[in-house]
Amino acid sequence: MPEPCAGSACLDVETIYLGGKEHIVRTGSGSVSVIVYGDPDKPALVTYPDLALNHISCFQGLFFCPEAATLLLHNFCVYHISPPGHELGAAAICADIPVPSLSDLADQILEVLNYFKLGAVMCMGVMAGAYVLTLFAMKFRERVLGLILVSPLCKAPSWTEWLCNKVMANLLYYYGICNMLKDCLLYRYFSKEVRGSAEVPESDIVQACRKLLDERKSSNVLRFLQAINRRPDITDGLMTLKCRTLIFVGDDSPFHSEGLHMAANLDRRYSALVEVQACGSVVTEEQPYAMLVPMEYFLVGSVDDYNDRDTSNKEWRGSGL
Repeated sequence: MPEPCAGSACLDVETIYLGGKEHIVRTGSGSVSVIVYGDPDKPALVTYPDLALNHISCFQGLFFCPEAATLLLHNFCVYHISPPGHELGAAAICADIPVPSLSDLADQILEVLNYFKLGAVMCMGVMAGAYVLTLFAMKFRERVLGLILVSPLCKAPSWTEWLCNKVMANLLYYYGICNMLKDCLLYRYFSKEVRGSAEVPESDIVQACRKLLDERKSSNVLRFLQAINRRPDITDGLMTLKCRTLIFVGDDSPFHSEGLHMAANLDRRYSALVEVQACGSVVTEEQPYAMLVPMEYFLVGSVDDYNDRDTSNKEWRGSGL
């Protein structure tokens, strides 16, 4: 992983993932992988995954639904941003490079948007990724058209989460991506029903995620986890958001109460909450079909907003900001 440098640059990587092209964008907080799908002249949809996940393990279930492909891929150009060191084939980040805070990662998104000359964008984030995108929307309100947040975080870690994160940090430091660490992450992601039990085997989706976790570098996951465990409470800033916001939260997610808390502190004129029954945190993978109808209604108004702001988007594209 290259060292951080000022300004933005991009190195096109020849590897193409399922029709998308990977760009490595250098930012002031280090290099970041962005997988781009679709026509860049269409409205932009930016995604950000949770801890130890990337666009394959966090969003593939949603984007591979035929109905979602029609709704999303036909209407947006999708920019999948991975947390530093979480992209496919990522090398271990040099230990001498400081761990960026979640605020730094929100600023990094601005640099990515500026590189691609994007104006106002739609954002979709899961758990920690939802926190990063929400913080980005608070800091750069004119650049966010709408937020789709899945089991979002907005408060500082509870004592229970802080302790769980410390246990995972110790496992990552001493044992790497071991089976116990995977079990902790799978508890974070999925409902008990799909995780299985002594009598019931794990579902295919959990088994696939378990294998994908093997591809992560433990030191890179540890860096993101350290940033997550130091996050501040951003509840007080939620009412300042004036963009459309749609929250999905699984009722079997360990962050269910946090999603409800966030929904309760948003301006209800611009926000909506969907609770997904018998589902864990990563609704995009466990129950993607439950997201389709609410997203369709949500996006109709948001695309109209995009068209209303089309002139300002063209100004951003042409200005090289």
